[in-house]
Amino acid sequence: MPTDVVKHKLCLRHNKVYTMPTDVVKHKLCLRHNKVYIKRFNLLCMKESEIIQIIIGIVILGIVTGARDIISLDFNAVAWIVGFSAIVIGANIIGKKIIASRLDADVEHEVWKMQRYGLPVGAHLERSIPAGIIFPLFVTVISLGTVNLMSVLTYETRALKRRAARRFGPFSFTEMTDYHNSWVGAGGIIAVLIVAFLSYWIPGASALGRIATFYAFWNMIPFSKLDGTQIYFGSRVLWSVLAVITLISTMYALLLV
Repeated sequence: MPTDVVKHKLCLRHNKVYTMPTDVVKHKLCLRHNKVYIKRFNLLCMKESEIIQIIIGIVILGIVTGARDIISLDFNAVAWIVGFSAIVIGANIIGKKIIASRLDADVEHEVWKMQRYGLPVGAHLERSIPAGIIFPLFVTVISLGTVNLMSVLTYETRALKRRAARRFGPFSFTEMTDYHNSWVGAGGIIAVLIVAFLSYWIPGASALGRIATFYAFWNMIPFSKLDGTQIYFGSRVLWSVLAVITLISTMYALLLV
């Protein structure tokens, strides 16, 4: 029995159900081989370090998208922009968490970091740099807020140990494949695009729609460890479909500016 599954089990013998563990809350029952196991929900379980990284991402996205309002000292607008940034990043994270949970995996987010700067073997830095902080702020400063680079977070998936216990058949894998990993990234992009679509129907929320659309656009670029890279190398067909939808949404958002 994998370690991320609660060690207690309910054995069905002689039409009797034996001891129930006390930590049943937020768990679900899994029936296999005539035994019912208690499996934990890992949908929104986050480490403290991940939460800190997400907060940093929200702040950077808020600064980048609200640069003009910051310059004009319109702090009311800045507050709205930061709130919209939290909604967009939150939707992206929840979308990934849902798909990862369905694949018996976990996904962890962090500020986008870069270490390699070229293809040669020695083309890398000794330590990775926080590209998700440096690049967006740099582009915002040199463009005086006219260009908003929104690539701030990346993700990494890992298979849960229960994945090995639940996956069967010739098309099952105990480790995360690039294809499955691409669907995790796609789940985040799709969630953001849904937020963008819905926001255009809500009065006064067009700014949220633009932020969501541009966030999806920048993160669909197959560069470094961004979502687009992980989707592209997992399934080029999936990336192509999402790229077309994102491009159409981006063109529509540009027409509204």
